[in-house]
Amino acid sequence: MEELRENSRTSPASQGNWIATWGTAQQLAQPAEPGGGPQLPGPPDDAPPAGAPAADASAQDPTPQPAEPPGAPTKVSAQTVRMVARATVGGTAVRVALSNSFGYPPVRIDAAQIARHDSGAAIRAGSARELTFGGRGAVVLPTGAQIYSDPIEYDVPAQTDLVVSLYIPDENVTPTTHEVGLRTAWLAPGNQAATQNLQNATRFQSYLWLAGIDVLAQPTAATIVAFGDSITDGAATTPDADTPWPSLLARRLAAQQDLPPRAVINMGIAGNRVLRETDGFGASALARFDRDVLARPSVRWVVLSEGGNDICFGFMPGMPQSERATAEDIIAGYRMLIGRAHLHGLRIIGCTLTQFGGTFVFTAEGERMRQDVNRWIRSSGEFDAVVDLDAATRDPAAPTKLRTEFDSGDNIHPNDAGNKAIAEAFDLELFRG
Repeated sequence: MEELRENSRTSPASQGNWIATWGTAQQLAQPAEPGGGPQLPGPPDDAPPAGAPAADASAQDPTPQPAEPPGAPTKVSAQTVRMVARATVGGTAVRVALSNSFGYPPVRIDAAQIARHDSGAAIRAGSARELTFGGRGAVVLPTGAQIYSDPIEYDVPAQTDLVVSLYIPDENVTPTTHEVGLRTAWLAPGNQAATQNLQNATRFQSYLWLAGIDVLAQPTAATIVAFGDSITDGAATTPDADTPWPSLLARRLAAQQDLPPRAVINMGIAGNRVLRETDGFGASALARFDRDVLARPSVRWVVLSEGGNDICFGFMPGMPQSERATAEDIIAGYRMLIGRAHLHGLRIIGCTLTQFGGTFVFTAEGERMRQDVNRWIRSSGEFDAVVDLDAATRDPAAPTKLRTEFDSGDNIHPNDAGNKAIAEAFDLELFRG
C-alpha cells in the first residue's frame, strides 16, 4: 500500500495542472457516409483565375487548391509521419492526443516518439522519448476514438517546437487530418520514428491523427481555445512562420510577465460554419464544440470567430436554398454556443465578422446580414466580452473591404500583417482572472 501511495506521489500525472498547450481540430476530409453535407459548386466563369489566391470557404472558390508542398496524403502505407507543433505554454511533463474521429477503420500505430525539433525533418540529438499507451509502445486507435499517450516527464519550455513521429505499419490507411497545417510535415518509408533525420521523406503541410499536446504546468496556467474558420486557421499566412492570429496572441500573452501562463490552441477549420457541415471542411461548430473545446484540459476561455461562411456559402452559385442562413439563424447558433460554454463554466468572447467585399459572392444582402450579426455581437451583452475584428481590419475608405495592407490578395483572408492586427485587438486583461 505504501508503494502505491509513493507511486501516486511521483507520477507525472499527480504533480501540477494538465493544460492543452497545442491543438488542432480534426476535420471530415470526406463524408463518413453518403449525404454528410452539400457538395459545393465552383466559382462562376468570371471569378478570379485559378492561379490567383483563392478563399477556401468564406467567400471565394471553396474547392481545395493544389499547394506546394501538397496537402494531406489520402493514404499512409507502412510509413512514418513526422509533424511539428509549437507548445504555447511550458511544462514539466507531456502527453499526446491522437484522434481517429470520423468513422475510419481502426489504425494501428507501432511506434510513437516525441522530441525537440532541430531543422527540416531532423530532431534534436538526445531529445527523443518513446510514447506509450497503457504501458505499451504500440496501440490500436479505434474507430471514432481519441486516445492519450501515457504522461512522461519531459521539460517543455514555452514556445518550443516539438516533433511527434508515428509509424503506421499497415497498407492504405486513411488518416484523420487537419488539412491546413501551415507547418511542414514529412512522410517517410518504414519505421523511422526514432530516426534523428528522416531518410527519403516527402513533405506536406497537414496534421495526421495528431489532435493535441498537453503539458503539466503550474496551477495558475490555463488554456484559451480559438474556435473559428479559415481566418482563425491561418489560411493565407506564411507557412512555417507561425503567424496565424492565435499564435501571435499566444506570443503576446507569453511576453506579459505579470500574467499567469496562458496557452492558446487553434481550433480553426477552413470553411467551417456555425450551423451546418460541409463536405471537405469539417463538422459544424455546433457539432464539434464538445470535442474541440470542452474536452480540452484546463480550458477557461473560448474565443468564437465564426459565422462568415454561414453568410457567404448561401450566396454561392448553385447552392441549394436550404443551405442559406439568415442573421437570425446565426445569432441562434451563437446563443447555443454561449449556453454550452456557460454550462461548463467557460467565458466566451465573441468576435465581429470581417469583410468580404470584392469577392464573387459579395452582395448587398450578404453585407446587411454581416452588419446585423456584428451589431448583435457588439450590443447584445450575451458574450462575456467582444473583440471587434471588423474595426481592426476594415478599410476606412471602403468599410466592406479589408485594408489593402492586410489583404492576402483574395479580398477575405488577412495576410501576416492582418493577423498581427487581429492579435493586437485583444485586451490581454480579458485573460487575467
